[in-house]
Amino acid sequence: QVQLVESGGGLVQAGGSLRLSCVASGRTFSSYAMGWFRQAPGKEREFVAIISRNGGMTFYADSVKGRFTISRANAKNTVYLQLNSLKPEDTAVYYCAADSRAAVQFMADKRTDYWGQGTQVTVSS
Repeated sequence: QVQLVESGGGLVQAGGSLRLSCVASGRTFSSYAMGWFRQAPGKEREFVAIISRNGGMTFYADSVKGRFTISRANAKNTVYLQLNSLKPEDTAVYYCAADSRAAVQFMADKRTDYWGQGTQVTVSS
């Protein structure tokens, strides 16, 4: 019911910045809480950030708090993840996710059926 396409990944030196974008299909983008997750080689996928339908509420993993910022532009069907002060341990494939429930429910179990294909972020030391 919603398709997600990420972009903006790349190779960056430690301390650098990137901005990831995720464009959603359909006309009901504003009815979805949105999130970013990441998966490093050999590790399980982990939560990064979640934003509520109107952007008024955000949640972050402790490992990225103060460095990453999630935002959204409902008129553009787009959610962003600004990555600052990048570290080599931030290297991963970053996935966009959408959930039709409220953000607090999405945050509670971090489960959803709607995922993008991922974009690679590589941070060199």
